[in-house]
Amino acid sequence: MKAPVILVMAASFLVAAPVAPASASRVPLSLEVLSSRPDQVSGGDALIRVDGDARARVLRNGEDVTEAFERSGKGRTGLVTGLREGENTITAVAGRHRKSIELHNHPIQGPIFSGEHQYPFLCKTERSGLGPPKPDNQDGQGMRVEGGWSRDCFAPTVNDRLYRSTDGTYKPMPAERPADMATTTLPGGRTVDFVVRRERGVINRFLYSIAMLEDGYTGRAVYRFDGGVAIGHDQGTIGGGALDAHQLGQGYAIMYSSGTRTSTHYNLILGGETALMVKERFIERYGQPLYTVGVGASGGAIQQYIYGQNHGTRVIDAAIPQYSYPDMVTQTIHVGDCELLERYMDRHPRWAKWDDRTALIGMNASDTVANPYTGRPGSDECVNGWRGLTPLTMNPLWTSNNDPEWQRMDPPGVKDTVQWTHWDDLRKVYGVDKTGYARSTWDNVGVQYGLEALTDGVLTPEEFLDLNAQAGSWKEAADMVQEGCPFVPSACPADLDPWSARNAHQGDPAPRRTGDPVAIRNVLRSGLVFGGDIDIPVIDWRHYLEEELDMHNAHQSFASRKRMLDHDGQAGNQVIWFTDARPDGPEFDQTPEALKVIDAWMANIRKYPARGVIKNKPPQAVDRCFATDGTEIAAGPHVWDGVLDRRAPGACTKRFPLYGTARTVAGGPIEGGVYKCRLQPVDRAIAKGLYGSWRPTPDQRARLKQIFPTGVCDYR
Repeated sequence: MKAPVILVMAASFLVAAPVAPASASRVPLSLEVLSSRPDQVSGGDALIRVDGDARARVLRNGEDVTEAFERSGKGRTGLVTGLREGENTITAVAGRHRKSIELHNHPIQGPIFSGEHQYPFLCKTERSGLGPPKPDNQDGQGMRVEGGWSRDCFAPTVNDRLYRSTDGTYKPMPAERPADMATTTLPGGRTVDFVVRRERGVINRFLYSIAMLEDGYTGRAVYRFDGGVAIGHDQGTIGGGALDAHQLGQGYAIMYSSGTRTSTHYNLILGGETALMVKERFIERYGQPLYTVGVGASGGAIQQYIYGQNHGTRVIDAAIPQYSYPDMVTQTIHVGDCELLERYMDRHPRWAKWDDRTALIGMNASDTVANPYTGRPGSDECVNGWRGLTPLTMNPLWTSNNDPEWQRMDPPGVKDTVQWTHWDDLRKVYGVDKTGYARSTWDNVGVQYGLEALTDGVLTPEEFLDLNAQAGSWKEAADMVQEGCPFVPSACPADLDPWSARNAHQGDPAPRRTGDPVAIRNVLRSGLVFGGDIDIPVIDWRHYLEEELDMHNAHQSFASRKRMLDHDGQAGNQVIWFTDARPDGPEFDQTPEALKVIDAWMANIRKYPARGVIKNKPPQAVDRCFATDGTEIAAGPHVWDGVLDRRAPGACTKRFPLYGTARTVAGGPIEGGVYKCRLQPVDRAIAKGLYGSWRPTPDQRARLKQIFPTGVCDYR
């Protein structure tokens, strides 16, 4: 069928021009879900964009929802609500042209991909001002509330307004402008009242908060991640970072969830799912941000590396990990060595001088830093930083979670049914063995503690042999017993056992533990291990805290870089900054400067997207180190020379010495992550010169074989 023609006057003569039918679409229709992946929609709504014809009608499962759409640029955008749980179809129609997209909608309490919900689950909505959770069952399961019980801890959304007072606190916003109202100056120079609009509620069973200036949101967003260590079964609480004054005052919106706080749990599959759902909520209510930068320390830094690896730019577009580690799960490898070695050293006068202990644990030690357990000078990072982490992660009978809300949880005694281990918190990842306990990756078969100290001449051969014969290992979860003092206060002071010795294998030689191969295989493919696959701007910043014996040891930033280099030979999107710590505080915060550099970096990426991340780095996005007052000491591509290469030490390397771990002293790599080493026979290790100048006598060779009957680690 031919198109009709009309006559057009042009240059004093008539020409015939074809006219498209009124129903024809000018360009092909397209549909895009802006708020999430189409298969990961949650909460019954989704922000949809339609391109191709501004006159197109939009249908939700056949029902017209066109009125929800408004013109946005060259297309139209609308929040489609009323999605049913499960499969939904969104269709754009313009004349004879149709375009459909399938959505899968999940409930707001989750899950999407993290697996079956964990129970029991402790509700804390009342602590965060949301009131008691809503009853969701009459079966006596969960927290007792009026009208029944709550297993999923849901509470309705609350919106409020706060203002920042001149005294530095937040207060409810009254009807009239208060006399103590603080102001803030935005990046463009405009000064506004410091009034914050805040939304709080429950997403994926965790508490969330979204906050921004009422008059001053710049379109940029921060996802604030928090650290800590916990074993789940808890809704958690909203921390102070949800209202960070600097970030809000500079026009950033702040997203926050108790589910992306590792002091709530360390299941970063669940954490990633929660972050995606919170980000989805933000986009649906406030639109797509110009960019979202992650900010957070310790476990909050780990989340940025893991979510950047697992989810690309869906959660964050850039990262400022502070006091970072590459991940948590591979930290368990060497942290599990700490109390075994501390128990050995505490029993031998050879190690009475604390400075010497670095030779075995790799971490820093000091004869002058106060020991929190003895009250006397002399301690090390294992004691100051990591004591208590072994029972917390490995002993199913001990937990520090003794919150009063447990008294309202039913059935009575439900808390005691939990296996309080990191492995069990992630039993869906690690798996469960035939005894009903979660599988564990921890392994020290073939690990030669103090090997580097031996080859450096710090240990004698006999000391090396004695250490490795008596170091021991951890018992299986099914065989562990309740902890003593200081972990169980009622056991103090008589039942002192800060080394958890009752849960360790002892003897001469003491047995070593073999990690479960199923658990190791499962975690390596789970996404919980940072493998270096991240392609967003990263400014990895920390205070240098080695002299304080702080658990956030400085070499971990380079462990992440080495994993990135091992992945694809590229690490140019990560820059490492150290700021020297003041001996008596307060410490200079480099985060505001990092935010400015990230802002310039993201502006370049928007302007020149084809250049990618690395080629869009602004001049300040380079490796740097700073003095205690925040002034720059050195910057450039060679300031960290000598850490991951054999060059002469760079300016920052000289200023900030790095330490290692018990596994690097045993010959392992700086990047860590070796759950189970490849074994080699003792005779082969000797023949290869693994022990330096030491040539074992026949008796010493026999002793090595007795200690390591299946061989020793070959990290090469």
